[in-house]
Order: sequence, then structure tokens, then C-alpha cells
Amino acid sequence: MKISTKGRYALRVIIELAQRNTDSYVSLKAIAEHQEISMKYLEMIVSILHAAGFVISLRGKSGGYKLAKEPKEYTVGSILKLTEGSLSPVSCLANGESTCGRSENCIVLPMWKQLDTLIDNYLESVTIEDLIARQDSRDNYCI
Repeated sequence: MKISTKGRYALRVIIELAQRNTDSYVSLKAIAEHQEISMKYLEMIVSILHAAGFVISLRGKSGGYKLAKEPKEYTVGSILKLTEGSLSPVSCLANGESTCGRSENCIVLPMWKQLDTLIDNYLESVTIEDLIARQDSRDNYCI
């Protein structure tokens, strides 16, 4: 499993909005500049987050984006699954079930399933609020 820039940047956007956690909207330009993400790529990522109901948008001069929920309600797993699709360590588990014709006789399949469960459980246990709390003791964060 390798997380793409799309997944990492989506986490950065959600964290940015959570840290600003105000009732005001944050412009894409401000996010792009602070996170050093191109506007075009950021627009694509934010459209995914918006379509899934992770962020709320407002058009106009004071428009922008803000979180739809509290930071404690977003898990790293939910954001990565939204942007990455499957987080399975092997392609034969990508759809949740083994799709390989050899699965009945596969000696390593139970290990891959267990690893998949461990990854999913861990990523679903970490919230954006957790990440921000960990970062509070540091000057900067990197994802």
C-alpha cells in the first residue's frame, strides 16, 4: 500500500480547515498558498471532499470552504478511502473480498487479510483531532 499525493493532500486540506476551525470560510487560494499545493490539483481534491460531504462550500467574495463536521468526526481512514479507494495491501483484496481464483488454496491469504484488518482498524482509530493534538507539541507537521 502506498498513499498517493491525492490522499496526503486531502489530509492536509482537512487538517488546515480543522486548525482554522472557525465559522468563516477559507479560500482555496489561502489553502493553496499555505499548503503549497497547486490550485488546479487542490480544486480536484476539494471537489472530492465536497461531493462526499466532508467540506461545505460558499461562493462569492467571502466564500471558500470549511469542515462539515467536527475534527473528531473525521478519521484518517475515511479520508484516505475516499481519495485512494482501497487501502488493501494486495490487489486481490481490493474489493473487500478475495477475487483471486486461487483464494481457496492460497496459503498467504489469511496473512494478507489480517494485515488489511490491522491497517483499516488503525487508520479508522486516528481522527483529525488526534493529529492536531499530536502536532500541538511541535512547530510544524508534515504528511
